Amino acid sequence: MSQEIINEGRDAAWRVQLRDEMTAKERTSIPRVVMPQLDPAYRITCNEEVNQGLSQEQAVLEATRCLDCPTPTCIEGCPVNIAIPDFIKNIQRGDIHRAAAVLKQTSALPAVCGRVCPQERQCESRCIYNKMKKPPVAIGYLERFAADTERMTAEVIVPSEKQSNGIRVAVAGSGPAGLSFAGAMARMGFEIDVFEALHEIGGVLKYGIPEFRLPNSVVDAELDALRALGVRFHTDTVIGKTLSYDDLLNMGFRGIFVASGAGLPRFMGIPGENLSGVMSSNEYLTRINLMGAGRPGSDTPVIEGRRVAVIGGGNTAMDSVRTARRMGAERAMIIYRRGMSEMPARVEEIEHAKEEGVEFLTLCNPVRYEGDERGRVARMFVQRMELGEPDASGRRSPVPIEGAIDEIEVDQVIVSVGVSPNPLIPSNIDGLNVTNRGTIAVDNEHRSSIPTIFAGGDIVRGGATVILAMGDGRQAAASMAKSLLADE
Repeated sequence: MSQEIINEGRDAAWRVQLRDEMTAKERTSIPRVVMPQLDPAYRITCNEEVNQGLSQEQAVLEATRCLDCPTPTCIEGCPVNIAIPDFIKNIQRGDIHRAAAVLKQTSALPAVCGRVCPQERQCESRCIYNKMKKPPVAIGYLERFAADTERMTAEVIVPSEKQSNGIRVAVAGSGPAGLSFAGAMARMGFEIDVFEALHEIGGVLKYGIPEFRLPNSVVDAELDALRALGVRFHTDTVIGKTLSYDDLLNMGFRGIFVASGAGLPRFMGIPGENLSGVMSSNEYLTRINLMGAGRPGSDTPVIEGRRVAVIGGGNTAMDSVRTARRMGAERAMIIYRRGMSEMPARVEEIEHAKEEGVEFLTLCNPVRYEGDERGRVARMFVQRMELGEPDASGRRSPVPIEGAIDEIEVDQVIVSVGVSPNPLIPSNIDGLNVTNRGTIAVDNEHRSSIPTIFAGGDIVRGGATVILAMGDGRQAAASMAKSLLADE
């Protein structure tokens, strides 16, 4: 496939020249590209990636739509400030590897971000096409195309790194914040060791996001690029338990970046949540994505429900309900207390779930679960809701409809109503200040109350997107590097 991409790029060279001569009006008349996808009837039988990626011809044509604005507001919408018009114009010219190099100047995980970032709410929401009432340039699809093409053609570009300055820095957690921080620091010459509590590197990218949305091979390739920069990874190491803060200092680390995430699941506190078959989305996805539950002989099996209800409306809820379909659920439902228009999940993920046969029971809120004689969940009761008057923020809150209670048969319930910060590190380091939400308190430079400790991602935000966590990691790297080098 890689050679086909190269050949197709050469064959399209004359088209690129013609498109360079297009007027802005002609460019805006090009329809937005449609992402090729696996057929829904097939994809629910396997874990293959749903979005299949753009061809060279599709990518070049979509890149041609970019108007190369004098003031590219799309960059303002990107938490890591990728030079978006620059990488897109390189795709248009057919220089895909230069496009990938531009991405890697600011992003440690371009192939990941091209798949899971909510571009429609970030960079694409700032595209000038929105003012024209036209679909924005498919920035995310193009980012994925450039990163994937580089990987498949075996010409991986390793960002230039400075000679080691001998300063050692430890990272607690190998999720997007930790990896972004590690990559940025390594490129500045710091010696970086990343410590992961689980047995695989990648954090939420591995345990939280299913392979049908983000294949492990993509994450592994991004990790290999960081290894090529000199980043060292250590698994099965729990900072705060396996290694203490003092241990790290004694090992010669002069700075620590905490990126331990928000892995503590929340429940609703309603009757029946302790029944067998009721679990958090964190547990459900971790068992399946990281521990192979569902495969014959798995050491960590998981209940394979036939009537599965997922409580929540975010991306994790969509990942959970779509996973349930692939695990054999005959009826898979999203139970959400607001309406479809208020659902926080990405529109693409909602559409994929609908295509895969997921039912959406909106304006419904669980009030209790009941079990069978074995103590296994057998039914749930949901309160019908309606949207009330807007609050100060303009958001309409759900209000119960008196007497409107429905009974639904279920044999598995997956609760996806949010997460709380991992308390392990804050509770084991004296003098580390936390907020009333349990997050690590940091200043504008991501420095904590302990000068050698910086933090970012969900342990600071309490739960956010991959790209926001990456932005934190990049900003914290700049701040810590400035602080450590000032002491030299």
